[in-house]
Amino acid sequence: MRLALQQNGEVATRAGRILLAERGLTALGLVDKHPTEKDDRLEHVEVLATYDALVTDSEAPHADIEAALTAGISCVVWEDAEGATAEYAEAYEEAGLQLLTGCNLGSGIAPALTAHEVAATGTVLDVTTAWTEPGTPRRRGEAIPFPEPVGSRWAEPRETMYTDRAYVARIGGSWAAAMARVTGAAEGGVVTRIVGVADLAVHLEALALATGALVVTDYPPGANRPADLADTYLSRALDLGLDVASHTHHNE
Repeated sequence: MRLALQQNGEVATRAGRILLAERGLTALGLVDKHPTEKDDRLEHVEVLATYDALVTDSEAPHADIEAALTAGISCVVWEDAEGATAEYAEAYEEAGLQLLTGCNLGSGIAPALTAHEVAATGTVLDVTTAWTEPGTPRRRGEAIPFPEPVGSRWAEPRETMYTDRAYVARIGGSWAAAMARVTGAAEGGVVTRIVGVADLAVHLEALALATGALVVTDYPPGANRPADLADTYLSRALDLGLDVASHTHHNE
């Protein structure tokens, strides 16, 4: 697999290091930059069309999405980019290319955790998805049990296109977390299962972007989000080292 990387910040830089650990990666081209590390697979992008996908952590990715489409390659975007998704969805589909947006903690890892637990639950009674974002912590709201070292936090509701009952907790510092809580009917009672991740925020964001880069060709042509193939996305994230904590509570 040949990937082109547009680095705008630390997320893409770390994603590149994660990708270089993959044996299936034959080349990692740097857009507008020349490699400073010693790796035969690192190179400067001369012709974008020679790569399989363009990976970007830009917060305004329209230009990158346009560049990938013009080059005839797929595009993997860290930002949710809802406007760009609507604008380019048809063009990517007609070209037989994949546009995968929202490869981040809240739009990628969090709903993937939820989808996995829902699929493993027979009769689903209640589902909650939550993740953290930088900001001033709340003093009230929905109590969310994130794994340590983030721990329990107050969160506020967030409307999303890919999951019901989503919440966001604002936190300061360098840590981040995501969580899925699924309650279902089981033989002998009701079972609530909580799964979550907690790590350095930049690492989780980079891992989410790198995961998207490695699975983009598994998605159908057109505009996609990680949750559209949640199990595929989560499985690859686990392969890359995503560490998931879990807790199961039985109510008789």
